[in-house]
Amino acid sequence: MMSRSVTRIARSMINHIGPRNFSTLRPVAGNEAGIGVVTAAAGFLHGNSMKGSEKVVAHWVRYFSVMGPRNASTVALSDKEHNDQDDQKINQSGATGRSAAATDSGNNKGVVSYWGIQSPKVTKEDGTPWRWNCFMPWETYKADLSIDLKKHHAPVTLLDKVAYWTVKALRFPTDLFFQRRYGCRAMMLETVAAVPGMVGGMLLHCKSLRKFEHSGGWIKALLEEAENERMHLMTFMEIAKPKWYERALVFAVQGVFFNAYFVTYLLSPKLAHRIVGYLEEEAIHSYTEFLKELDKGNIENVRAPAIAIDYWRLPEDSTLKDVVMVVRADEAHHRDVNHFASDIHYQGQELKDCPAPLGYH
Repeated sequence: MMSRSVTRIARSMINHIGPRNFSTLRPVAGNEAGIGVVTAAAGFLHGNSMKGSEKVVAHWVRYFSVMGPRNASTVALSDKEHNDQDDQKINQSGATGRSAAATDSGNNKGVVSYWGIQSPKVTKEDGTPWRWNCFMPWETYKADLSIDLKKHHAPVTLLDKVAYWTVKALRFPTDLFFQRRYGCRAMMLETVAAVPGMVGGMLLHCKSLRKFEHSGGWIKALLEEAENERMHLMTFMEIAKPKWYERALVFAVQGVFFNAYFVTYLLSPKLAHRIVGYLEEEAIHSYTEFLKELDKGNIENVRAPAIAIDYWRLPEDSTLKDVVMVVRADEAHHRDVNHFASDIHYQGQELKDCPAPLGYH
């Protein structure tokens, strides 16, 4: 008896929902008409009229089948109206901000911020607009070209020899892959050279937080080195356009080198800094060969990219040769900083005990 009653109720529900949701037939007026259709359908199937329980179930099923979509659609419409109104208010209130934040050239659109943050309007010394967002005028400098390029740290201890021969082993596949394509070589190596400073600065930052101690300025010095190397990359991107397989190689090499250097720095900071010192010595050699190819005419001495002219404060008529010379000088300074950092550890001290050479590019 129980199962027969459940079957009747289920059939009644199907007969009620079916014509409404799966057919083109619809009741035309009110609840009474809807119940009449359900009653007629139930009588056709069962051969008798619905009982009281069936009528109650059919009534509530019909109610929710009608009210559900209606309420859902009303809520959706209400949300859409509120969103449109909010967008309209933001557009109206931000009209003045957009016009004020637009640059003089009109190429960049100002971004309206609810938090009141506005990008600073930066100009050059002559009053013309500053055209770079990746660095500011106070971060530019003139490279010191008088630095000794031939300085070399002779490996004496076991760790020094490990660092030296590790770098020499890494140079072989690089020479084999790039050969005399020094523009692509420089671009590729800069994607790796900017990693050690960031890793070292990050680990020193975390150490400073853990031990509640100052870093002696070394966090900033290493991050400054990483940023300088990244600007080398931004410059050579304007000169050498990387191919797809070179871009893919960057992913692989950077992924391996980042994790390897991270672990090395955790285990032995003096070894990590010594490795970077020898890497910079190899970079000096590579840029020296680059200059020789430029002097021979094997590589066209094109005009220096605009980003390089502003970053190193070069004359407007500077060429690629001038850019390579200032980049090579930067690498020589990085060589000195990392060998110096390694020497500090070799003498049994920590970096925080010796002031960092800030601004020493």
